[in-house]
Amino acid sequence: MVDAATVVATHLSQLLTNHASVLLGHEEVQNLIDQIGRTQPKLVEGLVPNTMNLALVTKVLQSLLHEGVTIRDMRTILQTLTEYASKSQDPEVLTAACRIALRRFMVQEIAGTERELPVITLAPELEQILQNSLQAGGAQGSGIEPGLAERMQQSLAQAAANQEMEGQPAILLTSGMLRTTLARFVKHTIPSLRVLSYQEVPDDRQIRIVASVGQQ
Repeated sequence: MVDAATVVATHLSQLLTNHASVLLGHEEVQNLIDQIGRTQPKLVEGLVPNTMNLALVTKVLQSLLHEGVTIRDMRTILQTLTEYASKSQDPEVLTAACRIALRRFMVQEIAGTERELPVITLAPELEQILQNSLQAGGAQGSGIEPGLAERMQQSLAQAAANQEMEGQPAILLTSGMLRTTLARFVKHTIPSLRVLSYQEVPDDRQIRIVASVGQQ
């Protein structure tokens, strides 16, 4: 039998994980940058405020935490931000770049060290419909027809449940263009389903498709 202290500790840990993006503010981010700067001054030199402001760095870190990505590897994150800041100041673009840079550790957190990665995909026709809807309706995916959204949600929930019953992680693999929108789409309704883009799968992982949603 699990003792009460363990239950409380586990619950608190889950709460902190779920709300980490809210708990991380400008002061905490500045402290993280300062800590890195003590051992690797060249890495943080000129990043804030010369390359990007503190608010933008905070926004990117909050986005990573919101999506369940650990920010323990601050060195890689800051290197990526320094590299991409001249190309874009869009927090979504910078978050995507950081996710790709962190992909090896990120996928290991989700699926362990097994070489084979079981994934759920969307049928090519469905991906095309969603991409057209996204272009028509903006980044929030407001152009997705409600009936289609409901059917897709039901199919994804069933596919995720099947994976969990098999004791395997539930992963939806999609294009980089759709990843953020689909991650938002399933975050609260299918919280166990993690959404990855093809660019976020490390080269040494082999993809095995376990379900294709929207397949006729």
